[in-house]
Amino acid sequence: MSVEVSVVVATYKRDGLLRRCLDVIASQDLPNDRYEVIVVDDAQGSTAAGVVADVAGQNPGLRMLCLPGKSRGPATARNIGWRPAAADVIAFTDDDAYAAETDWLQRGLAHFDDPDVNGVGGRVIVPAGEPPTDFQRNVKALERGEFLTCNAFYRRRALEQVDGFDERFTVPFREDSDLQYRVEALGGRMVKDEDLVVVHPAPTGRFATSLRLQRYSLFNALMYKKHRKRYRRDLQAWPPLHYYAIVALALTGVVAVLMGLPLLAAAAGLGWLLLEAWFFVRRIDGISHQPQHVLDMAYTSLLIPPLSVYWRLLGALRFRVLFI
Repeated sequence: MSVEVSVVVATYKRDGLLRRCLDVIASQDLPNDRYEVIVVDDAQGSTAAGVVADVAGQNPGLRMLCLPGKSRGPATARNIGWRPAAADVIAFTDDDAYAAETDWLQRGLAHFDDPDVNGVGGRVIVPAGEPPTDFQRNVKALERGEFLTCNAFYRRRALEQVDGFDERFTVPFREDSDLQYRVEALGGRMVKDEDLVVVHPAPTGRFATSLRLQRYSLFNALMYKKHRKRYRRDLQAWPPLHYYAIVALALTGVVAVLMGLPLLAAAAGLGWLLLEAWFFVRRIDGISHQPQHVLDMAYTSLLIPPLSVYWRLLGALRFRVLFI
C-alpha cells in the first residue's frame, strides 16, 4: 500500500519531548504502511538520531534528516522535510506537541477525500499552571491560532505552488500564518476541524526568557510587508505605542540631564516611571505572583520596551518596509 500521509517533525535539542511526540505518532490507528514520519534535526546534534533510532522499531517508516550547515530555523527545517516526502498529504507537528487522540492522522487525512481541500487546521490545547507564568500565558495564545504548524495538514500540490515556508522566518513565529495566507490565496478549501486536536504543554519558562522573545518582533515587519491588511485585521497586531512612549521619555530625560534642564528631566523621568509601573502592573495581572516570578516581571518590564522597539525598527530596515 502506498504512503498516504507524510508527517514532518522539526526538532531542536528537545530529545525527551521528541520521544513523546514520536511515541504518540507510532500509536496512531492508521496502519504504519500508510504513513511515514520525517524528523528534521535543526540542531546538528547526534542525540536526536538516537531517539529516532529507538522509536524506529515501532514505525519502520520513520527517518531523520539534518539541516546542512548551521541551524536555520523551523521554516527551513520543515521545507527540508516535506520536499522529499512520499505522500500527497503532508502533516506538520512539532517536537513539543503530541496528538490528543489515536485517530489524529486518520481524521486529518480523511478531509483530503475532497479534491478541493488544500489545507486542514486543527485545534491546539495548551495545559498551563494555575495561575500561569508570563511565558505560559504567551504559549496559551496558541489556542486562538489557526493552521499552526504543530497541527496542520496540507496538500503537497499546494505547498509546491507556494514554494513551501518562507525561510526568511528564522524563528518559530508568523511562518505558519504566512503559509496559511499564501495557500488560501490559491483558492480551494481550507478546513478548520475543532475535533482534530493536538496538545502543546506550556513550560514555566526560564528567568527573563521574555527578553529573548523580543527578537521575534523583527519578523512582524516581514509579516506586515507581505500581508498588510490581514496583519492588522486577522492577527490584531498593532504598534506598541506605549513602548515607543517609554523609550521616548527615557531618551528625553537623558538628553535633558546632559543639557542641564532639570525640570524637563524630572517631568520625563516621572512620565517614564508611571508608564513603566503601568506596564508592570498590566503584565503581572492574572499570572503567578511567586517572588521569583514577580522579580522576573519587574526586571523584564524595564528592558522589554527598548528591546522590542530595537527589533521592530531593525525589521523595518532589513525587510525595507515602513513599519513601527
